[in-house]
Amino acid sequence: MSVDVVTFGCRLNAFESEVIRREADNAGLTDTIIVNSCAVTNEAVAQARQSIRRLKRERPTARIVVTGCAAQTQSRMFAGMTEVDRVVGNDGKLRSEAWRATRAALDIGASEKIAVADIMAVRKMAPHLLEGFKAGLPRVFVQVQNGCDHRCTFCIIPYGRGNSRSVPMGAVVAQVRALVERGHSEIVLTGVDLTSYGADLPGAPKLGLLAKQILRHVPDLKRLRISSIDQVEVDRDLLDLIADEERLMPHLHLSLQSGDDLVLKRMKRRHSRGEAIQFCTQVRRLRPDIALGADIIAGFPTESETMFVRSQDLVEECDLTFLHVFPYSRRPGTPAARMPQVAGEQVRERARRLRMTGEAALHKRLASETGATRQVLIESARQGRTEHFLPVAISGETPGAVLTLKMAGHDGARLISSGHRQA
Repeated sequence: MSVDVVTFGCRLNAFESEVIRREADNAGLTDTIIVNSCAVTNEAVAQARQSIRRLKRERPTARIVVTGCAAQTQSRMFAGMTEVDRVVGNDGKLRSEAWRATRAALDIGASEKIAVADIMAVRKMAPHLLEGFKAGLPRVFVQVQNGCDHRCTFCIIPYGRGNSRSVPMGAVVAQVRALVERGHSEIVLTGVDLTSYGADLPGAPKLGLLAKQILRHVPDLKRLRISSIDQVEVDRDLLDLIADEERLMPHLHLSLQSGDDLVLKRMKRRHSRGEAIQFCTQVRRLRPDIALGADIIAGFPTESETMFVRSQDLVEECDLTFLHVFPYSRRPGTPAARMPQVAGEQVRERARRLRMTGEAALHKRLASETGATRQVLIESARQGRTEHFLPVAISGETPGAVLTLKMAGHDGARLISSGHRQA
């Protein structure tokens, strides 16, 4: 029986799950379920535990292996579950030798379940070219960076991912070229702290230079997209591309986290409210139609109602289109866990209000698109995405194609095209 991979968390985890699937298959694992976990919130960890119990009930003979960020930070907790046969660390999950060792341990019924090394000792990152991506899949991810050198007070991820490390530029360009040759129309560069790319490489190249090299050396690439970034690390080359390069999609997702200066200071963020607004103004001046999204945490410890409203107001002041709302989740071992906590009911209520603000912002942007002509990447028979990552209702088109379509309106969640290709 095959290897099944169940994924929780971010886009990077989704990419890594494909690497896991390939390496576990190559190692000869059979009748095995691998749970690639997330540690960003308590809810994510709880969901992984619930899934493990459900999967064991559904497939009682399957071996269950847990990996990912939560497995790295809470390995003993997962090893203590009777349903779990093996716990593999975040570095090992991408290595063929780790999966060969996992197969051997499972085959002999080894009593020691935990195979988790010190993630902080990992200093280099190997590229992972995925031949397993389905040919013609419209959008694929390329991991160019992992780990994080910063220590935001709310975040457990550096302890699950380790310190920042980057894939050399030549290897990234080669991987993008190979993916484009297989028919992929859009490449998304991804990482844990993407804008820290290159600091550990010779010459310390930055993300903007990497993007320029990709676009220069892979001329057949139709669309390049950047995933979540920390705006304080954006370099001049990336700003130049935002202004002048049509193949770089006009869509950025920012790590803002709060709109209140005192909360930002307590989070140990490296920007102020004013600097966040200034950055959004700057990139909009460079590319007036750009769509901006952001991560914002609701209910961070010590956050008052007034502080929360500043975060809510930031959505309009930065003219955000997409909002990813995180209700604050207390992560043991982080400095924020020792700060005075906001009541859980208040956290949930503020998150609800912030999501409503985000829905209104998206609705406003959708309404503004009526009559616009956009380049739409067809993702499936039912949906495509504009350059700005706005969803478009599609019917009967071929996935992978990029069509020039005029927007006739929206249904509150997606744009609706006129159905006519534009010249």
